[in-house]
Amino acid sequence: MITGLAHTAVCVADVEAAVPWYDDVLGLRVLSPPHRMAGKGLERDMGELIPSPVIVKAAIVGVGDSDRVLELIEYPAAPPSSPAARRSLTDPGLTHVGLVCDDVAATRAELEARGVDFLTQGIAELAGVRTTWFRDPWGVVFILVEKGRSDRPYWRQYQA
Repeated sequence: MITGLAHTAVCVADVEAAVPWYDDVLGLRVLSPPHRMAGKGLERDMGELIPSPVIVKAAIVGVGDSDRVLELIEYPAAPPSSPAARRSLTDPGLTHVGLVCDDVAATRAELEARGVDFLTQGIAELAGVRTTWFRDPWGVVFILVEKGRSDRPYWRQYQA
């Protein structure tokens, strides 16, 4: 059965451009630099999902040596998708990525100074956490979360 979460993949148009943004702006560490993958193994893995030839350019960013990382992924040989309206947070499917920080106000101020596009005016306090929302340059939505109780995981902040 499932024993953990491995990663969350963020599809970007250009991995080489995305890595510095996630590193320099968000402060995530580059754990695996951009690399290109192709060949029979990848065709077996994703050939039913993406038109052949399956070519992936990917990098891994995160905060430490765990499986909780972001995979920045580009599909250079895939035909471009048609431009669509931005997905709404209420559309079915993945809607956002949560990032934990020590001080949401200070982190927001630092990211604003770096030009990050925030989606909310301020900081909300609810269920034992403080939050604010932003978007990366590729349209992926993130929520910054400051836990009220550092001794508890995010999902147990509201419990007594």
